[in-house]
Amino acid sequence: MSTTDAPAAPPTSPDISAPGLAPSPAPTSTTSTPAVTTPQDRPARRTVAWRVRFAVLCLVWGFSFLFIKVGTEGFAPLQVTLGRVAFGALVLLVFLAIKRERLPRSARTWGHLAVAAFLLNALPFSLFAYSELTIPSTLASICNATSPLWGMALSVVALSEDRPTRRRVAGLGIGFLGVLTVLGAWQGFSGTDLTGTAMALGASLSYPVGWIYVRRTLARDQHSHLAMSSAQLLLATAQLALVTALFTPLPTSFPLVPLLAVFALGALGTGVAFLLQYGLVAEVGPTTAQMVTYFIPVIATASGVALLNEHLTWNTPLGALIVLAGAALTQSKPRTAR
Repeated sequence: MSTTDAPAAPPTSPDISAPGLAPSPAPTSTTSTPAVTTPQDRPARRTVAWRVRFAVLCLVWGFSFLFIKVGTEGFAPLQVTLGRVAFGALVLLVFLAIKRERLPRSARTWGHLAVAAFLLNALPFSLFAYSELTIPSTLASICNATSPLWGMALSVVALSEDRPTRRRVAGLGIGFLGVLTVLGAWQGFSGTDLTGTAMALGASLSYPVGWIYVRRTLARDQHSHLAMSSAQLLLATAQLALVTALFTPLPTSFPLVPLLAVFALGALGTGVAFLLQYGLVAEVGPTTAQMVTYFIPVIATASGVALLNEHLTWNTPLGALIVLAGAALTQSKPRTAR
């Protein structure tokens, strides 16, 4: 999530990419609460319910890039990022208290979560905030969509069980062509701020690095996803509080609209989004849940153009479609013969 871009526990499918939200694994078992409905009514109601949550998650993560842009109009990028993780942590801690769960106690777990907090939250969130000082929110969202491409390339090197296939290599190549199309490579990248774009691409690269780290170090941890994610966001808040205090002066004012944008970015785009995402993965599985990835740049582009009056050239949506097609190929599996 992040993103979806989310704070997250060990993923089984590191392909759910969002504004700063790391993916959550499907649980090994689930329990159901008896409902006062007939068996015939339950499937239909469940279908409607998960589709509504799916749509809400797409909207929340799609608007996250707009929230970042608006937030940086009133606050420094590090302050936006600090507010984001702090509000997100607050939401998760409230739900942790409601469910009467506890944070992890192991020093080893907290140590690994500190690294995960940096790679999956503090670093990419900060890079996206800085990038949107010079690039449109639409371009930032498209850069975010390259996370599955980075993930595929890195997993081949870092994860021995992930073998490259022709399909996945083709997807990587197509996705790279999509990035060049978005940036207008044939025009010498004119009109594109390369520093801001590099920051956004660096943020999208940080996610799969973090996923691989979590997969190698915390995959067998027995704590709940909510407890792990709450701890991870607390650590990210502490990291950013220290860095922000050292490198950013205190704000002299708190303009309402940017403040509300930061609150929405954290409470909705980081806190509530994690709860929605985990519920989707548990109910319909990671394959369906990861489809959120493909709606994020569409919603982010529409909101950026409609609400922020961002200029859109023909190569931006075309390149975005090529990037998403490449990402889809890297995540797809060949059909097995029946």
